[in-house]
Amino acid sequence: MKKIGILTGGGDCPGLNAVIRAVAKSASLKYNYEVIGIEDGFDGLVLPNKARVLTPREVRGILPIGGTILGTSNRANPFEYRITNNIKVEVRDVSKEIIKNIEFLGLEALVVIGGDGSLKIAYELFKMGCPIVGVPKTIDNDILATDVTFGFNTAVQTATDALDRLHTTAESHHRIMVVEVMGRYVGWIALETGVGGGADVILIPEIPFDITKVCKKINDRKKSGGKSSIVVVSEGAKPIGGELSVMGIAEKGGSAERLGGIANKVGDEIAKCTEMEVRATVLGHLQRGGTPNAFDRILSTRFGVAVVDLIANKQLGEMVCLKGQKIESVSLSEVIKGQKKVPTEKGLVKAAESIGINFGR
Repeated sequence: MKKIGILTGGGDCPGLNAVIRAVAKSASLKYNYEVIGIEDGFDGLVLPNKARVLTPREVRGILPIGGTILGTSNRANPFEYRITNNIKVEVRDVSKEIIKNIEFLGLEALVVIGGDGSLKIAYELFKMGCPIVGVPKTIDNDILATDVTFGFNTAVQTATDALDRLHTTAESHHRIMVVEVMGRYVGWIALETGVGGGADVILIPEIPFDITKVCKKINDRKKSGGKSSIVVVSEGAKPIGGELSVMGIAEKGGSAERLGGIANKVGDEIAKCTEMEVRATVLGHLQRGGTPNAFDRILSTRFGVAVVDLIANKQLGEMVCLKGQKIESVSLSEVIKGQKKVPTEKGLVKAAESIGINFGR
């Protein structure tokens, strides 16, 4: 019986368990493969005992559950692996150990479910001869070569629901609500949340904003009888000529910036120029957690089935992706070339501006 492995890397998001379930069921029922679940991302391949068999029975009931039953890690980069010895942190390249442990486990292929960071690691391991295939995962929706990533749709719905609630309290108290959402260096969550939730202003990383334009929009609303306003700001948004708002390092031992704090900064500036009461709300990890919606459950299931088909067809070094309504595949070498940014002169941005939403420009 052939064995394949599966791991989840990077931040969690709704739909991970749906992919795991689809891989375990499809591999067993369609191809008679045994599936080995690797725990805590690439950490589980540094320590081979962090692995377990995933049968169809083992994945029963996990479709609607958020997070990942396998665990994950934001800081298990095998090329820069941090090992603590007597409080001292040593950085080592353990990529060769990873490959040896994949061979030790007898894996024909490894499914890596991850965002841009995990997929870059997957590609580097593939170049070293590791039999890898990828599944795109992130609430940020910033992965090239796929129209959408699973987790994004649920995150937008969660944030939009929050805006619906904030509208009522903003209107009751005649306040301005500044809502900070995730997305890192792209504005997909902010854009779709703002349009779907009826925001008056949306600030995204792709359009550095002029705070005077934002204030003018709010003051104009006030003059025309608008007693409240909703501003949605992406955590990676910044003013023209300004810097990102950074709150530190994302993970202990990691190197990624932990973005945050922009809502309070924007709120303070708006309060000065409008003389209205302003409240800032940071949705944070609420956007990551909880049950995936139907769209993400279905997309995750389709990705899980398709990635097993890639293995069966020996299409290694590729990632499954959504193109229109079809599930296709693309080389990991194409995926890692950059981030999928929000187009600023077409599509939803222009539609939003047509209905009066301001982007600080």
